[in-house]
Amino acid sequence: MTETAEKIDYSSTLYLPQTDFPMRAGLPQKEPETVARWQKMELYKKLRASAAGREKFVLHDGPPYANGNIHIGHALNKILKDVINRSFQMRGFDANYVPGWDCHGLPIEWKIEEKYREKGKNKDEVPVNEFRKECREFASGWIGIQTEEFKRLGIEGDFENPYTTMNFHAEARIAGELMKIARSGQLYRGSKPVMWSVVERTALAEAEVEYADVESDMIWVKFPVTEGPEALAGAFVVIWTTTPWTIPGNRAIAYSSRYAYGLYEVATAENDYGPQPGEKLIFAKRLADESAAKAKVTFNFVRDIEAGELAAITCAHPLHGLGGGYAFSVPLLDGEHVTDDAGTGFVHTAPSHGREDFEAWMDNVRLLEERGISSTIPFPVDDAGYFTADAPGFGPDAEGGAGRVIDDKGKKGDANERVIKALIGRHALFARGRLKHSYPHSWRSKKPVIFRNTPQWFVTMDKDFGDGTTLRSRALNAIDETRFVPGAGQNRLRAMIEQRPDWVLSRQRAWGVPIAIFADDEGEILVDDEVNARILVAFEKEGADAWFAEGAKERFLGNDHDHARWHQVTDILDVWFDSGSTHTFTLEDRPDLKWPADVYLEGSDQHRGWFHSSLLESCATRGRAPYNAVITHGFTMDEKGEKMSKSKGNTVTPQEVMKDAGADILRLWVMTTDYWEDQRLGKTIIQTNIDAYRKLRNTIRWMLGTLAHDKGEVVALSDMPELERLMLHRLAELDRLVREGYDAFDFKRIARALIDFSNVELSAFYFDIRKDALYCDAPSSLRRRAALQVIRTLFDCLVTWLAPMLPFTAEEAWLSRNPQAVSVHLEQFPTVPAEWRNDALAEKWRKIREVRKVVTGALEIERKEKRIGSSLEAAPAVHVADPDLLQALNGQDFAEICITSAIEVDGGDGPEDAFRLPDVAKVSVVPKLAEGRKCARSWRITTDVGSDPLYPDVSARDAAALRELGFKP
Repeated sequence: MTETAEKIDYSSTLYLPQTDFPMRAGLPQKEPETVARWQKMELYKKLRASAAGREKFVLHDGPPYANGNIHIGHALNKILKDVINRSFQMRGFDANYVPGWDCHGLPIEWKIEEKYREKGKNKDEVPVNEFRKECREFASGWIGIQTEEFKRLGIEGDFENPYTTMNFHAEARIAGELMKIARSGQLYRGSKPVMWSVVERTALAEAEVEYADVESDMIWVKFPVTEGPEALAGAFVVIWTTTPWTIPGNRAIAYSSRYAYGLYEVATAENDYGPQPGEKLIFAKRLADESAAKAKVTFNFVRDIEAGELAAITCAHPLHGLGGGYAFSVPLLDGEHVTDDAGTGFVHTAPSHGREDFEAWMDNVRLLEERGISSTIPFPVDDAGYFTADAPGFGPDAEGGAGRVIDDKGKKGDANERVIKALIGRHALFARGRLKHSYPHSWRSKKPVIFRNTPQWFVTMDKDFGDGTTLRSRALNAIDETRFVPGAGQNRLRAMIEQRPDWVLSRQRAWGVPIAIFADDEGEILVDDEVNARILVAFEKEGADAWFAEGAKERFLGNDHDHARWHQVTDILDVWFDSGSTHTFTLEDRPDLKWPADVYLEGSDQHRGWFHSSLLESCATRGRAPYNAVITHGFTMDEKGEKMSKSKGNTVTPQEVMKDAGADILRLWVMTTDYWEDQRLGKTIIQTNIDAYRKLRNTIRWMLGTLAHDKGEVVALSDMPELERLMLHRLAELDRLVREGYDAFDFKRIARALIDFSNVELSAFYFDIRKDALYCDAPSSLRRRAALQVIRTLFDCLVTWLAPMLPFTAEEAWLSRNPQAVSVHLEQFPTVPAEWRNDALAEKWRKIREVRKVVTGALEIERKEKRIGSSLEAAPAVHVADPDLLQALNGQDFAEICITSAIEVDGGDGPEDAFRLPDVAKVSVVPKLAEGRKCARSWRITTDVGSDPLYPDVSARDAAALRELGFKP
């Protein structure tokens, strides 16, 4: 090579990548600019216009609560929804997303009360509608803040016209739904034990309760037998409970005829207050010894006791005479809920304080009446957690005043100790101890709740609608007809519906939709369509505040009803009824949506929340679920799998991630995680996604740079080289995977497939092989033109497939390639011709890549040992003893495929010291250096460098390209 030739600069003759698409994404700065652009161009309206007339796909938004900044759970939830909507929009549907907010309820009410307390004001002294106005303003402010936070995540939807449960039309529809249920006879006023928050002074639904471990007192109590078989005279029935404060509410003892019971006599005793030698006690035989150990006594077995004998027993209350009360009989009742795995085999039954206790009591009302026992259920505890006059000796007249179960700050009161002390004083305590167990707490205040008998409004689960169905049967049937993703959700929701009690709707609060009905003293509901119409018209114009306005009763009842008989119900509806009714005023009332929804998607806790309440409300009023499919996601934990909490300092906020890395990084994390299960997130995981994103972005960037030289030429499929046809085959396979993945809501499968395809099959294989042809071939080269066409197709497919997942990056890439385009999100997924699928070709190239893998492995060792710099310095000898593999290489430019300057292939076994891979049989490689000179343009080492005298320092291929380009040195 001459000195002059060596200095020739051929760079201008190469088709090197050229693009303004930066390698460094700068997402935290660019994404807000993109959001602003979308808003300015009114992308949402353009999406609706472009989809006009298409089949509707509706994902109904489960409403987040409007009382604070969004957290990582919100981000996960909204990103999943956005990906679903965008994927359906780009596959030929009209996927309109209408965001919503839950605005009523206790947390907002608390915030306003806190403001009052800071100013020394009492909420009850403020006119109710003035208070409600402040609640409404508070919720409205947070809706505005959350809207901007959701937009920053890349969420696209009708944020200008969202739905809110406090919208006047929504409040009217919610009230109307309640009226429908009342008209069908499914609404009733009843007195049942409900979960009651002393702190919040209201009843709670199961969905508003979470369970936490607590340590409680547990006691064994002796009930003296007063009536029954003569052989049992003077004996005691012993119960066990972890709620000593419920003993004043005891009215019965439950046993089970399925178990064996016995009479025992105390032989020895080592205690100060418990049973003494000679006392006779009745236990389930399986639990007698364990109970004796708790009281530090020993027993002598006396005799078996038959179920019939137990049924004949009546006991006295262990507190008989205290405070002049408890002078009633305590019967024994056979109960299905009794077990013999803990306790004594007898269940203390306080119908005021437990669902099973209540049901056992009500199931035996006739038996009680036959035995002359009153079936009246007492109210031993008030709404503040204090004992009432129905708990003699502990109520207002007791020494020191009324005892308290839980105080208004959620702390344990003195009720347990006072009851235990009274039992000891009456020689009724058998034993006591402490037990750590799971106990219900208010989801909001995080404080323990109690079960308390109180008049409430309920929707019955088991009353016949008149068509042979009940709310329970309708809901169970609807569950069977619903698609669940993942499938385990179906069994979970079904179990909840099978076991749930009647739905308690009433809350004793101020902020929400009222139970807008009139009822008399007996609980009969006024059903008058004209009265209801007046109420609903007022709600439409004035909101639910109309119910609390002065003169509301007279206004709504009119002159047709006795105002003295009918009372205006002032309780507020359970907020789950509000959110459970959103399908009515959103899906049914908006012409741009449809009912039922195709999909509801929320966290797995919503099996007992929004999925649950929506199912019950819709089945009660429409006979089926308001959704066709239910998708659930898990919760986000820290990197160690621990629950995030501010006190631990392990929280990750979406705001922080977007500020440091960008929303598309957060979205990529969502797309690559098993969202059906609990996920993990932290700095390491975020960095992993940043690294994956960078590789993906660089693949897109290289395609953009290469396509800068694309003139849009079309090469027929039959004329394309095999390698290009292989890539089109892979696109056909991926097209099916992507579409099936989006249909199955299996985003991880899609993301993983596209990331691996980009990194392994494109960057490390196809692009690597084709760079030489793309950069160096002549303009007329069929190989180069076919490669450009395939890369053009690869870009269109990859960027549109990724657009639902990474909307910011896809938009940036699409507009970089198509500056005149409006938005990638107005595009459709490309149509992939069926003829691209070629399984035989794919199998052939699978074999070629097997052999290539051995060559690559051999050259990697050469590179590590610094015997070669790049693979173009090599010309290995490849020995392929497998005839199938050898046949696959026939006719291939295997040197180009292996990115070497030359290669030799034969059918022999190769020498013993040749390089081999254990998983590729009968292939061996002997590394050799390429012979010839290095081409100054392509850097390949060939023997034909200088064969063209005009270009003495380049190969014949490169010289021909230079002549076609008209390049003169």
